[in-house]
Amino acid sequence: MKKIVVLGSGMVGRAIIEDLSDKYKIRAVDNNSENLKKIRCNSNTETSKIDLSNKENIIKTIQDCELVIGAVPGFMGFRTLQTVIESGKNIVDISFFPEDALELDEPAKKKNVIAVVDCGVAPGMSNIILGYHNSKIKVENFECYVGGLPFKREFPFQYKAPFSPVDVIEEYIRPARYVENGNIVTKPALSEPEFIDFEKIGTLEAFNTDGLRSLLKTMDIPNMKEKTMRYPGHIEYIKVLKETGFFQTEEIEIKGKKIRPIDMTTQLLLPKWKLEDNEPEFTVMKIVISGKKTGKSKKYIYTLFDEYDQKTGSSSMARTTGYCCTAVAELVLNGDFFRKGICPPEFVGTEKMCYEQVLEYQKKRGINYKVQEIR
Repeated sequence: MKKIVVLGSGMVGRAIIEDLSDKYKIRAVDNNSENLKKIRCNSNTETSKIDLSNKENIIKTIQDCELVIGAVPGFMGFRTLQTVIESGKNIVDISFFPEDALELDEPAKKKNVIAVVDCGVAPGMSNIILGYHNSKIKVENFECYVGGLPFKREFPFQYKAPFSPVDVIEEYIRPARYVENGNIVTKPALSEPEFIDFEKIGTLEAFNTDGLRSLLKTMDIPNMKEKTMRYPGHIEYIKVLKETGFFQTEEIEIKGKKIRPIDMTTQLLLPKWKLEDNEPEFTVMKIVISGKKTGKSKKYIYTLFDEYDQKTGSSSMARTTGYCCTAVAELVLNGDFFRKGICPPEFVGTEKMCYEQVLEYQKKRGINYKVQEIR
C-alpha cells in the first residue's frame, strides 16, 4: 500500500486525509494537536504532532513516502514546497502561498520531482477546466467567479472562513492582477465590485482578488479575470479595516510593546470567522470560457453549487478544495500525470484523460460541475 504524508491537518487537510485513507496509508502531520484529534482515523491512518516550521522535521517525516500533500497555511507554503522538492519527493500542494512557485521549476526538474501547486477549487479546478479548453480551442476570454459562504448571515461580516483568517486577509490586501486586451492590469484588491445573481442563494457581490496566479505566465489569453464573491456589504467592512490600518504588517508600538496590526486583527477575526461544527455552508462558482475553433465561436459556462456534507461532516469548501487535490494526487500516484517540475493545474487539464478523471472523481463524491456549451 502506497504511503502519503499530509503536511497540515486543518479543515481542508482533514478532508484530504479522510478521503485518501481508504486506499492509501496516510501519515497526518500537524503542530496543532486539536486538529489531529478531529481526524476520523482508520487502520490506514497515523497522526503525528510535529513542528512543520522546522525544515529537518519535514525531511525526516517524508523520507519513506511516495507522495506528499502540502496543506499548510500560506505563509509556510513556499518554504515547505522547497523542502519537499529538495528531498526529491512528489507533491500536490494547496497552500496558496504568495510567492511564485515557478521559481522552483528548475530545482524540481533537477530532482525529477512532480510538483502540482495551487490544486484547490480556484485556483485549481478553474485552471484545470481552462487548461483543457485552451488545448481544444483558441480561448479569447476567461472569467471565474468563486465564493465560499455560510448560509447563516451574521452581522457585520456575513462570512466564515474554512481556513486560516490570515490567508483570507492576504486575498484582501494583495494587489489583484488580471489580463485585458493582452496586457496585465493591476488594481487594488476589493476593487471593481459587481453584483451577480445565483439560484438558491440570491445576489452576491464579486470583487477583484489576485486569483489568476500562474495563468498570467502559462496562458496566452487576451482577457482573463478572477473575482471572489461575498454577500453584499461585506467588502465595505473589510475596506474600513484595511484603510484604518488593521491589515498593516509593519510593527507599531503600544504601551512599550511592539505588535503587527495584522496579527492582532487575525486573532480578533478568528472567533468571528470560525465555522461552527456542522454549520451549513456552500461553495459557488461560475466559469465562462469563450473563443474560436476553426473560425467558429465557442462558449462554455461551468457552474458549481455545493453544500456542506452532513454524512461526512466536511465543509463544502474543504471538499471542493480537498477533492480536487486528492483527484490529482491519485493521477500522480497512478502514473497518469507525470510531467516533471512545477505544474500549475492548467498543465493537468491539458491532458483530456486527466481532465475527465478529475471531474469524475469529484462527481463520485457529490461534487458536480455542470457545463453548458453555447454555439
